[in-house]
Amino acid sequence: MATPNVARRFTLSDSYTPRATAVVALIALGIAAVHLLTNQRYGFHRDELQTLSDALHLDWGFVAYPPLTPLLERIGLHLFGLSLVGLRIFSVIAQSTAIFITGLTAWELGGGRLAQATAALAVAVAPLALFEGTEFQYTSFDYLWWVLLAYFVVRLLKTENPRWCLAIGAIVGIGLETKYTMFFYLSGLLVGLGLTPARRYLLTRWFWAGAGLAFLMFLPNFIWQIRHDFISLQFLHNIHARDVGEGRAEGYWSLQFLLNTNPVSVPLWIGGLIGFFRSARFRTLAWMAVIPVLILWVSKGRGYYPGAVYPVLLAMGAVMMESWIHRSGRYWLKPAAALYLVVLIAGGAYASTILVPWSSGGLLRDRALKKNGDLREEIGWNELVKNVAGIRDSLPPAQRESVGILVGNYGEQGAIELLGRAYHLAPPISMTNSAWLRGYPMPPPSTLIVVGNSAEWVDKNLASCRLAGHNTNSEGVDNEESHYHPDIFVCGPPRLPWAEFWKHHQRFG
Repeated sequence: MATPNVARRFTLSDSYTPRATAVVALIALGIAAVHLLTNQRYGFHRDELQTLSDALHLDWGFVAYPPLTPLLERIGLHLFGLSLVGLRIFSVIAQSTAIFITGLTAWELGGGRLAQATAALAVAVAPLALFEGTEFQYTSFDYLWWVLLAYFVVRLLKTENPRWCLAIGAIVGIGLETKYTMFFYLSGLLVGLGLTPARRYLLTRWFWAGAGLAFLMFLPNFIWQIRHDFISLQFLHNIHARDVGEGRAEGYWSLQFLLNTNPVSVPLWIGGLIGFFRSARFRTLAWMAVIPVLILWVSKGRGYYPGAVYPVLLAMGAVMMESWIHRSGRYWLKPAAALYLVVLIAGGAYASTILVPWSSGGLLRDRALKKNGDLREEIGWNELVKNVAGIRDSLPPAQRESVGILVGNYGEQGAIELLGRAYHLAPPISMTNSAWLRGYPMPPPSTLIVVGNSAEWVDKNLASCRLAGHNTNSEGVDNEESHYHPDIFVCGPPRLPWAEFWKHHQRFG
């Protein structure tokens, strides 16, 4: 497949039509509709519960992530309450926007109707992108910022207007307030600029203005990190060691083909990467894609971390495919392209049976719960809270007056703090991530209901423990809570003084 003379072959009047934009918008809206109709099937994911908990304690930083995602969740709580569909709507908007921007990127690269629709569709049916619309997580917004960053870089290189550096700086700043992996994409951008004729932008005042804007936007979180001894670096080191030790970093390269993009679209992004390398004007985009993928591979990152580099590659690949069809003139290529899109949609539909909770019962539900561990982690939180409330109510009145709920992980923390309001439960006492920084209640409780810890741990660290109940779910789903943390205990206070106990039991998760 020859490389098209992108951004020159088609003029604006050639490549832009309202119909092309409408098709891209319909693809984005179609995916949004799918998520809005299915996102209420089960319950909150444990990661969502952590973000909800942090949203009640807004700060300029959190142990597990920068502050933007909890801020958005706080806005969602104000607007929608504890609505699954409402709170997840921000992720749905983010993914639909990423799809639409990918179609626009194909247009900026010189693509017509076919290229724009193909690029948007290829992102819409990518397994990772499908997943990001099913839950409220910082990865959903990180994905959008990477897509927007690539789009603005395309605009910079196409127009040769250095003022686009301001938009690039703004997106980098927002990205750094969302997820620190933006540093990897930023590394790719800087290498790409340095290794190509685009290095001339590094010497303009607009580049440094954009860099200054990004720094100013990131500064509040940077100051927070300084004040907390860069605790997020400790967290990331701990989580990385856990992931490597548990084998979560294995299969890195296979996930680039099976998760980050739909396997049917692999020829598109490979062609797009080749096209960028062969394009003197847009070669920076090739390095932007390659550098973060290689850095994360060498550092043993998880396979999905660089997933947002692929939309711009898919956009370029779609433009190349369309250009080849136009230049070839062979009559059978257009029907072949139509068939390819059908197969691409079929591949996405197959992936969606695992990633999207299409049904609350039957074979589709069973398949999704069997294959998708994240969906299994959405089940059982209401029952956990109800069981804890029942144990509290069974305590003698004297114990109920000074009872606390000690949890073992951030999922239990968020469940008790948010869902426990309906039962008037005490706020959770959690030693995980930012909750550890917030400390324990004063005065400390004399009785503890303990969730998420083993019998060995409670007997070693807490006084006078007894088994009081079990954490199960009526769905019979085997997930982390039901499998690893089935027991609920009633205990006295820690064996050590509270301050010393707290100091020695900080957890990252």
